[in-house]
Amino acid sequence: MHNPSVHLLQRLRERMAQLPAAQRSVVQCVLEDPRAAVAATVEQLAQQAGVSMPTIVRTCRSFGFESVREFMLALAQDLAVTGSYLHRSVLAEDSAGDVASKIVHAAVSSLTELGRRLDVEVLDKVASRLAEARRIDCYSVGAASTFMANELQSRLFRLGCTANAIFDAHQQLVSASTLGPDGVAFVISHVGRMPYTLEAARFARSQGATVVALTQPGTQLAEIADLVLAVSVPQDAVMRVGTEAYLAHLVVIEILMVRLAQKLGPVATRGLQQFKQLLHKHGFDSAEYSGASEPFEDER
Repeated sequence: MHNPSVHLLQRLRERMAQLPAAQRSVVQCVLEDPRAAVAATVEQLAQQAGVSMPTIVRTCRSFGFESVREFMLALAQDLAVTGSYLHRSVLAEDSAGDVASKIVHAAVSSLTELGRRLDVEVLDKVASRLAEARRIDCYSVGAASTFMANELQSRLFRLGCTANAIFDAHQQLVSASTLGPDGVAFVISHVGRMPYTLEAARFARSQGATVVALTQPGTQLAEIADLVLAVSVPQDAVMRVGTEAYLAHLVVIEILMVRLAQKLGPVATRGLQQFKQLLHKHGFDSAEYSGASEPFEDER
């Protein structure tokens, strides 16, 4: 007896052109990001494919499965055997076009899902707290989180906020001891379990500072924080913090900074405009800047 679970991904690709248009859309959606499809609900998959939920059921039955659950179980089993270690949705035999399309689609899907899940009420509370803070210290550990902390500190600085980016364990503790009730410890860690950063977050909170965490939901860091900006993306096949996590963190920071600028009012807006004009006039990347062609003192 034929087992419908065998080589399901291959069968989906081979039969897709023969299916009705609606079912073809479902299969296309599954093939573009099979791991996301496994984790999605029937309603989410229907929305992504632009079809009705009964169409999802009919598609699964057309491949020999009695239910969507059985189909997804078979898909997960096939992924476990044939899955790529290059990217969660890329297969070894994919062409360059397939690779580009799948990675872009996976990133777009992750950001779309972020938009659905983002708690805007919490984000607004964070923006209000940042607007009131005397000092904002951004803690991080590891390459990815440190990049994010530096970006956040730079954006806060441009808005006129007193902010620091700190990745040294000792300096994080020094910061935590001096923030006080008027300060914010903004901790960025997607993994959310580095011991010394958790210790700094706990100590900052014990001193009355507000601890904000940008992390995955349910991490140790999330449990410690007063306010949690939760970012959930599919697990990367190669890195602990992959490209989709980078993009999600940057988008959250962008939303937060725009909301903060609104709360700070015209002063922040004017400051941003002046800063942009200053860079345009004096920046090394500006066509109007001529300083680079002038010799330095020791060359004259």
